[in-house]
Amino acid sequence: MSQDLDPIDYSIVRMLAEDARISYAELGRKVGLSPSAVAERIHQLEADKVILGYRALLDEKAFGYPVMAFIRLTCDNTHYRPFLKFLPTIDAVQECHHITGGEAFLIKVRLSSIDQLEPLIERLLPYGMPTTSMVLSTPVYRQQEAWLLRHAGFPARPRKK
Repeated sequence: MSQDLDPIDYSIVRMLAEDARISYAELGRKVGLSPSAVAERIHQLEADKVILGYRALLDEKAFGYPVMAFIRLTCDNTHYRPFLKFLPTIDAVQECHHITGGEAFLIKVRLSSIDQLEPLIERLLPYGMPTTSMVLSTPVYRQQEAWLLRHAGFPARPRKK
């Protein structure tokens, strides 16, 4: 999608990714447009599905979920579809990725205590063989939007009207 953004759109999107609460007036000062022109561009970026939404970033630890683990699950074809129906019933699951390699799935979970991990793993056993890794720390964390914008670069052509 970066080929459809002009440099001003790119700047607006980057600033919104850094601070979604920034005002149209402040954005306008930074990119050299009026607040109404900034609003029009943002509405168009939303309509074009470049901007999919706005959200607050929350600290899981502050909400009582300090334990993060990744579970890799080996799952054969007979358990694949039943597992996909079962997985959304586990509240601890934040993400699940269908992956290549020896395992079929990589599951990210958040828990309020380490004591919750063993019962969770036991619930997965009917669907395959789980291998679990506890997260000790996160030395590199990049917000998805910031990473994407850093790698997208400036467009080669203007945004389509």
